[in-house]
Amino acid sequence: MCTVAQARREATLHSPHRGSRPHRRRTALALSAAFVAAAPLLAACGNEAHPGAAAVVGDERITVSQLENRVNEVRDAQRDATGGGQRYAQAIAKTGGLTRETLHTMVLDRILDQAAKDAGVSVNRREIQEMRGELEGQTGGAKGLEASWLQQYAVAPERLDESLRSELLAQKLARKIGADMNTKQGQSTFWAALSRASKKLDVDLNPRYGTWDVDNSRRADIRTPWLREVSGQERSV
Repeated sequence: MCTVAQARREATLHSPHRGSRPHRRRTALALSAAFVAAAPLLAACGNEAHPGAAAVVGDERITVSQLENRVNEVRDAQRDATGGGQRYAQAIAKTGGLTRETLHTMVLDRILDQAAKDAGVSVNRREIQEMRGELEGQTGGAKGLEASWLQQYAVAPERLDESLRSELLAQKLARKIGADMNTKQGQSTFWAALSRASKKLDVDLNPRYGTWDVDNSRRADIRTPWLREVSGQERSV
């Protein structure tokens, strides 16, 4: 996302003239850093007890078909954005672990939902649209935002609102539980909430996609915005 549009976005989000907005964005980045630093085991699993499932999170099955559809959405969007050919091949090369990353992101979002539910936190449609409108204003419009999210986070345009919802939900959860994400203690508090939610959901990952624990998820370099790896590696795309 380090295009001119991204540079405008980052400069605006961190500008001292935007009231509470810079703090909100810094909180989101701190949430990402918390993921990098997190040590506790969320859940360890992986067996063939659920044929056809890529993962089981609580009572919900994430089927292999659903996962493949999500991956295809990204690939189709990348093809449209690049026009195919060499640029498309380069985009695929940069997201070679897309299937695994996508599944881990889908699981993490469900864990976040459970943690937010436990804390009595929710996000409404108006809040999502407000955030989207703000970001569109900073990235050259709807197309600019969609392109940025696709490049940076491998989020297809049709999934953008879902991604923004998760980012908002993480920010609100951190505030609700008193987790200052600029401190190690706050990060530990936030991650403990996710760990409790993960244990409650008893995450079961198909072994073809690895096992479910924080270290494996971190090494998969998950691109979801609210848990982005930002420890000194803001990447150009």
